[in-house]
Amino acid sequence: MAQPSPPSGPAREIAPIEVTGNWVSVLTEDYRWRVVVPPKGDYTSIPLNEAGRREADTWNPEQDRANGDQCKAYGAANIMRIPGRVRISWEGDETLVIETDKGMQRRELHFSDGAMPGEPALQGFSQANWERSISSRGFFPANYLTHLQVVTTELTPGYLRLNGVPYSENAIITEHFTLSEGFGGEWLTITTIVEDPQFLTEPFVTSTDFRREANDELWNPEPCMSAWGPLRERKAGSNSIRL
Repeated sequence: MAQPSPPSGPAREIAPIEVTGNWVSVLTEDYRWRVVVPPKGDYTSIPLNEAGRREADTWNPEQDRANGDQCKAYGAANIMRIPGRVRISWEGDETLVIETDKGMQRRELHFSDGAMPGEPALQGFSQANWERSISSRGFFPANYLTHLQVVTTELTPGYLRLNGVPYSENAIITEHFTLSEGFGGEWLTITTIVEDPQFLTEPFVTSTDFRREANDELWNPEPCMSAWGPLRERKAGSNSIRL
């Protein structure tokens, strides 16, 4: 028996999940790398190759500040890992916009095949699609749209962590956005896969959770900060810095 085709039409109209609204990140893992800036050379769990380790070991945050590169850890590969709040909204019927309060970044997720990338940028160019389930087992029938997939390219170099662990302009970032309910609220989970043959030996995969908020009362925009800048406080006797 032939399976029904997934719905067609403007991306906003056929959206299978409601990702728009206000979300706050919930730190369920990787606290030591997300909230506290790790020491230089701490790239535990990141599959760096020799070139990547060399870059991470020679990171110079003061040079980043001098070059105006304070936002390199706020690029598309890591921005959703920065603890803070995000707002997601539609801009027309074919573009989702993600805004972050930490780093004050803006991402545009383009559903239209006609959208064209511009010059390489910190947030790159993101092509979005509503994706379908691959099996008829479980709650959803085959070909039923279930989640959001985003593929980002056209990047400028950035950091996978706040302590200068690099990714290159050749990186490809694939994200899967899924919704769930439980523990008294609605949750957005973003699974991020970073592929970068220049600095990684294999894909680097993370999963980041956000809880829906009723409004943006706690929205608190802050610019990107250099790891050793005046808005960070170094813990006495430690090479790590708390945000």
